[in-house]
Amino acid sequence: MKFKMAPNSGFAVLLRSPWWVSFLIGGAIVLLCAALLPAHLVPFAAAGALPIFVIGGITAWRQWRAPSRARVEAARSAAAAMPWREFAALLTRAWTAEGHTVEPLPPNIQHADLRVLRQGDAEQFVLVAARRYKAASHGVEPLRALHAQVQQQGAQAGTYVVLQGSVSEAARRFAAAHGLAILEGTALDTLLLAA
Repeated sequence: MKFKMAPNSGFAVLLRSPWWVSFLIGGAIVLLCAALLPAHLVPFAAAGALPIFVIGGITAWRQWRAPSRARVEAARSAAAAMPWREFAALLTRAWTAEGHTVEPLPPNIQHADLRVLRQGDAEQFVLVAARRYKAASHGVEPLRALHAQVQQQGAQAGTYVVLQGSVSEAARRFAAAHGLAILEGTALDTLLLAA
């Protein structure tokens, strides 16, 4: 069973915050313990701040290794300027670099563009709909069509790629209810930079 942290838990919020926030909170806890508790209890009470310092270290490491905003924006701009064939080739290179096998789907399959086979398992594959990556708004209809294609092809899941524009709340609810992933934001940026 894979552990999944609650999105609004204290640790999850600290992981999304700047690294120094965790160290500031941990330092405040240690100072409060030193000021309010007897001297022989301070080390034991202050040890309660250790997980917060660990989260601060993890966050600092992630933020230090993260690509710069300029590099991310350059990758997004380059992808937005690409025609469909180049963008599909970029996605193919990125997923291939992760060890997956990527196959373009025949033109008669209209609502999915790529088949991504998981590492070492030809039986498990994901259908990817990426052709509308430049659309100004993304509604339920393309997701409904992708879901139908996923069921028809017997895929494990479906992924809908969003480079530009906004995804409607109804589309997000539909995707969540039907096991479709919306590849956008940081996850898409990471994939674009991996190519």
